[in-house]
Amino acid sequence: MFSIGPLTFYFFGLMIAIGSLVGLYIFTREAKRQGLDHKVLMDIAIYSLIGGIVGARIIYILVYNPSYYFSNPLKIFSIHEGGLSIHGGILGGLLVGYWLLKRHKLPFWKTLDIVAPALIIAQGISRIGCDVFGGPISSALPWGIEVNGEYLHPAQAYEFILDYLLFGYLWLRLKKPSYSGQVFIHYLIGFMVIRGIVEFTRLNPMVFGPFSVSHVMSLIGIIFGIILIQYRKKSDPIHNGKVIKISDYIKTALFILVMIAVSLVVYYFVQG
Repeated sequence: MFSIGPLTFYFFGLMIAIGSLVGLYIFTREAKRQGLDHKVLMDIAIYSLIGGIVGARIIYILVYNPSYYFSNPLKIFSIHEGGLSIHGGILGGLLVGYWLLKRHKLPFWKTLDIVAPALIIAQGISRIGCDVFGGPISSALPWGIEVNGEYLHPAQAYEFILDYLLFGYLWLRLKKPSYSGQVFIHYLIGFMVIRGIVEFTRLNPMVFGPFSVSHVMSLIGIIFGIILIQYRKKSDPIHNGKVIKISDYIKTALFILVMIAVSLVVYYFVQG
């Protein structure tokens, strides 16, 4: 975007900041509505965000290019050059959040359910600024991004559209969960599926056939989520007579449509 002396400000960093702020706002607003200590949870959310960035960097280094970083250890701290794994980010943030929630004796699964919609919308907004494009696409398809004379899949656009759709589902599910932890587990499985779909349009180290390292990590996350479903269903069911109103569906759908439209305009204006 611009530089001030030795400091350079990137569009990706701006969108991460905006996404984080929107996510934190939704999270604290819902936490207050459900009677949780939103001030303590705000601190935990910020620490978890830091833990997520650290986890994203560690997993990226260990999985994608360990030899390069071990040969150039100072490059480990060059996050501004790119190199974050969303799978590592989720794991790092979850570990920090778990430790702090237990330390403050706050309900773990109930808090994670509130976190899930906020987290996915933050991820979707952040993706608008990501400059990791996908694989080659036919120039006849109008939504491709031209990079160095070649048309590529707008993989980020695919992902933030799917993220917003998942947000809509999770936001409505949060109003009437069947068991404690359901919203977060559905977030985990849903986002792993999204990553698996988008990965087919990107270029990453392949494990076998068309399946990449990211596919393997997503599959592990899906299996883990399915196991959690069986455990949580039995241990903490929720019985309530809440009804999701038609107006809730309409407002959620309109919000998602607006987010998709605005995000696409910003994305193509800046990237394409």
